[in-house]
Amino acid sequence: MNDLNVAAVCGTVTSEPKQRELPSGSIVTNVEVTTRLDDDTHSVPIVVVDAPVTVRAGDQVVAVGRIVRRFFRAGGVTQSRTELVATKLVRASNKRTVDRALQRAAAELAG
Repeated sequence: MNDLNVAAVCGTVTSEPKQRELPSGSIVTNVEVTTRLDDDTHSVPIVVVDAPVTVRAGDQVVAVGRIVRRFFRAGGVTQSRTELVATKLVRASNKRTVDRALQRAAAELAG
């Protein structure tokens, strides 16, 4: 079996997405998503690169992509951030699109 990096998250967008342009010209949108299961709550940073983001704070979403840890310098110190780089970020109410995204992820896992 090949090594894989496939992730899916379903949760609630907790703040308005923040968009920025990189020096390369790429547009990066950061979306914070909170997942809840019983009393267990986690914040998951989602990144979307060069694709439109139409979700807003309070939306239930599904994100499918890969987990990446990136390193950067801030204040003279090296820091890191682990985030899900989404190939697909859609409202959970869009069942057909969610199903297709999850089927693609499952096919990738199946090899």
